[in-house]
Amino acid sequence: MLRLIYVVAVSLPFVVYYISKARYIERHGEKFSEERRYRMARKCISIMMHNGGIKTESRGQELLPAEGGYVMYSNHQGKYDTVGIMSVHPKPCTIVIDAYRSRLPITDTFIDLVQGSRLDKRDMKKQLKTIMEIASEVKAGRRYIIFPEGGYDNNRNDLQDFMPGAFKCAVWAKAPIVPVAIIDSYKPFGVNSLRKVRTYVHFLEPISFEEYQGMKTAEIAEMVKSRIAADIEEHIRNKSRLRRAG
Repeated sequence: MLRLIYVVAVSLPFVVYYISKARYIERHGEKFSEERRYRMARKCISIMMHNGGIKTESRGQELLPAEGGYVMYSNHQGKYDTVGIMSVHPKPCTIVIDAYRSRLPITDTFIDLVQGSRLDKRDMKKQLKTIMEIASEVKAGRRYIIFPEGGYDNNRNDLQDFMPGAFKCAVWAKAPIVPVAIIDSYKPFGVNSLRKVRTYVHFLEPISFEEYQGMKTAEIAEMVKSRIAADIEEHIRNKSRLRRAG
């Protein structure tokens, strides 16, 4: 949290400018393409990372589907997760976020800028409607980030249960599922330090609709979780070996 406060304070002129610009975009949305919105979002992310001493390394971009929509399912560690993924995801993508969390200052404007979807967890009918809308958008070519663990309190690099319901939009859209492993993503805003920090985003081999067709959402959730868990464990083992060798 200390770094988040510091970044906002240091970046205040940029924050005011980009919030004003984002609100202008919302008022004249028809003039701004998704690509233009995403470029602006990534510019904001780049400034935040620079001012906060945050670096994110990534791999697997070449595995991302070249055409059409898909859903990225990632483990969840903290407030940095979404921007960390977007900072290394080359094409426009957006996010599904809890409606209550989305109304926080700055977050609210950012979600509007990338045209994200707000999920009202207190109303099942609204939830279902939102999931159907997301599935329709993915079918039309949009790319979404979803965190099937839900919350991120004290998750760190450990995985919690993946909620099967989070996979319905991919199933209904018959879209590729891209497992995403994030590592040390809790450190930027979850550790009270201003020391430079490094996080990792790994895009894993996509799972085509043909591969998961006929599976129950609980089985899909477990398959995605196991692949992410294996990647994180391998990353931690490799870092441990490098430290011992050094």
